[in-house]
Amino acid sequence: MNLAHRLCCRSRIWRAHVDSVLPWALEGLVLEAATVLELGPGPGLTTDWLLPRVGSLTCVEYDESAAVALAQRCPGVEVRHGDATALPFGPGSFDTVVCFTMLHHLPSSAAQDRLYAEAARVLRPGGVFAGSDSRGGFLFALAHIGDTYTPVDRGSLPARLRAAGFGEGRVDTRRDSFRFRAQLSSR
Repeated sequence: MNLAHRLCCRSRIWRAHVDSVLPWALEGLVLEAATVLELGPGPGLTTDWLLPRVGSLTCVEYDESAAVALAQRCPGVEVRHGDATALPFGPGSFDTVVCFTMLHHLPSSAAQDRLYAEAARVLRPGGVFAGSDSRGGFLFALAHIGDTYTPVDRGSLPARLRAAGFGEGRVDTRRDSFRFRAQLSSR
């Protein structure tokens, strides 16, 4: 991420955004006893929001310095430096996998699809993959100059989630964001 983006993702403005988007993105999910995997938490404002609401929380962060800082700041969270497109966990390790405003940081749609497949692989039968991302647009693209920026095609996302192994995927939008949810079959 570029410097402006790094500063933004640590700001009070971003915390207010997180406090608004996460309840909407996770609406109706019961997480209190769930083992949750968060993909791409960055500096961890989303992790801060999740931690008191879940049974246990594991995070995978691609940026090594961000992973180290998050592990030091949140000792109650298992933080791994790693790649969300090649997760270091066995099949069926988690009840829920979540990611927030990070899918557009993957280098390609193919990498996004690998992330979806990895989320399906590490979920237990009946597990849920949920999250949100920004809707994109000209100003959002400008904020990503010097960053990796691959907007998510919301229209094709349900089919891409099915191709990754999920049942019917759902996508909802609001002014600046979209949320998604998909569930594995109970097998």
